[in-house]
This record gives sequence, structure tokens and C-alpha cells, in this order.
Amino acid sequence: MISHNSSFPFTFTHPKVIMAIWRKLWCRNLLAVSLLFCVLLHTINVNARPANMSASKDKPPASKDENEILPPDHLNGVKLELDGHLNKDFHQEVFLGKEIEEFEEDSEPRRNRKKLIEIFTKVDFNRDRSVSAKEMQRWIMEKTEEHFQEAKRENRNSFRAVDPDGDGHVTWDEYRVKFLASKGFNEKEIAEKIKNNEDLKLDEETQEVLESLKDRWFQADNPPADQLLNEEEFLSFLHPEHSRGMLKYMVKEIVRDLDQDGDKRLTLSEFISLPVGTVENQQAVDIEDEWVRERKKEFEDVIDSNRDGIVTMEELEEYMDPMNEHNALNEAKQMIAVADENQNHNLELDEILKYSEYFTGSKLMDYARNVHEEF
Repeated sequence: MISHNSSFPFTFTHPKVIMAIWRKLWCRNLLAVSLLFCVLLHTINVNARPANMSASKDKPPASKDENEILPPDHLNGVKLELDGHLNKDFHQEVFLGKEIEEFEEDSEPRRNRKKLIEIFTKVDFNRDRSVSAKEMQRWIMEKTEEHFQEAKRENRNSFRAVDPDGDGHVTWDEYRVKFLASKGFNEKEIAEKIKNNEDLKLDEETQEVLESLKDRWFQADNPPADQLLNEEEFLSFLHPEHSRGMLKYMVKEIVRDLDQDGDKRLTLSEFISLPVGTVENQQAVDIEDEWVRERKKEFEDVIDSNRDGIVTMEELEEYMDPMNEHNALNEAKQMIAVADENQNHNLELDEILKYSEYFTGSKLMDYARNVHEEF
């Protein structure tokens, strides 16, 4: 009997393997072959069974309802992620706005090149065939506003999902029921247990998520606190980056996670420390080098505005505010400097095409070919 080996090039349900076994054993033992064939047929039937008839049920992906009512892990146009990591896609998000999805890595380069030329002509507000820092700043603010308007549109749908009676406000208990229902709990049973103040018997992970959401929920409840969220407050709950009060809360959470000595400020060493649990191997060393290099540069050149070696909550709040015009101007200058090969502090079309991967995440081939003719 042949044992299963994960390195074997075929599985035993492959048709070629079945036929090879059949031919080899035919003359030796017809009965054995028949039994083997029956077993293999049974295996094929089990493997080919439709997903909804599977003997073991895999954990389903996040449902549409869950995606609608949970705060997103990633916030477009914000420099730091909620876990304190640098937003690797920030440059593309503030340069492309809602068009970022059109620049996929596997999309047709010529189409992306044409689209990038179109964007350049829009950023070049005075039509002098070069982009200044002020023009780039204006463009960044427009694209950030696009992200905000998209968040507001999504929030309307999300609010309806948790406000089925349409009374214009949602209690924490109403939200809690919808959240747990999106996690697979029976909505009626959960609602009844909450109404009767019964133990919900949640697992530890779900309970921790609920506690975090509850804290965030009450932070989004504007004064006078009534423990109810209207649509605008629910937007702050889902997207804290566009609410001054919730932005402060988000900064406080990030500082709490990174602050090692509890002084509510961040030193360079605290900001560049790798997350706990990093695997100690050569790959981890490479990751650490890149992590330290990128975060050190961001800390010293951008976040620490007064260059005193300490980042306060106020400095981090200003850094993370997506509608901060001063930040937008600094970002514009930084983006131009990356591609400014002729050092004139402006951005020309051939430069932006050459450095397309930085601006769009998509590398264009033959960037300089017929640039001026197409432009």
C-alpha cells in the first residue's frame, strides 16, 4: 500500500495516477484493484463535494454586515495606521485619491501611463507644464477631501445597518447586537439576553474587541453625552481621522501602545522599536533595519516639528491630521524632491513618469517614449 507523501508530485485522486495504478496492478490482483478503485472513487467524491456539503465547516470570511459596521483597520490619507505602523500607501492615496484602485500592478502599463499624464495636467493648475509645491499641496487637499466624502457615503449605509428603525440614533446595546450578529451569534437571542442583563458567554477575543469598541463608542458621543450616536457621531466612530475629538483619542491610543516609560510622549527609541514577537532570524534583521531606517527618518524629519528629540501628543496629532494644510505642503515638497532630478523644485512630466512607482505604486515601462508628443 502506498503511503501519502506531501512531496509527491500528484495526489492520488489525479486521473493519471489512478490509471497508472490500475494498469500496473491489473494482472496481479483484480480484486485488490477493484477495491482500490472504489476507495479512490470515494475520495474523489469527497474532494469534489460542494462547499456547502463539506463535512468540516471552515470559518467564513467577514460578512458584508460586519465590514459595514466595524471601524476599518486602515484609514486612507492618514500617515499612521491605528497600530502605529507607517502607512506604506500614503503617497499613492493622497496623490490618486479615489482613482488609486485603477493603478493595479497587473494593469496595462500604457493605460496607466495615459492616466498619469491626465493627472499631471490636472495638478498643473496654471498650465505651465510643471508642478510647484503649492499646486501639489492644493491637489493633495482635494484628494484627501475625496477620501472624506467617500467615507461619508459609506457611513450612510453603515448607519442604516445599525439603525433599522430609522429613528436617527443608535444606542450602544443596539450596536452591540448588530456587531455580535455579524460575528455569527443569533441576533434575537443576543438581544433578549442583553435586554434581560444576562451573561452573553463570549469568548475572550470577542469580549476584548467589544471593550475596545465600547470605549471608542463613548468617545464619539459628543457633549452633552447621551450614550446615543447620530449619523455624524457614528462617522466619527468609524473614521476618527475626520473628527478633532476622535483624532485626539486615536493619538492617545497610539502613544499608549508605543510609550514604554509611561510619560505620554515618544522618544526616538520608543518610536523605532519593533513590535513584540518579531521572529529572530536573518529576515527579521532585514525587516528591523528597514523599519528603523524609515521610522527614524519620519520621526526626525517630519513628526518632531521642534527638533527636540521628543514627540508630544500635540505634535503627533498635527502630523496625523489629514486636513492639515501645513502637513500637505510639507508632503508636497517631499513628493517633488523624490523625483526632482533637475533640482528646480518643481515636477515635470518626464520626472513623474520615471518615478511612477512612487506616485502610483505601478511601474511604467519606456516612461520617456514620446512624452512630449503625448502631452
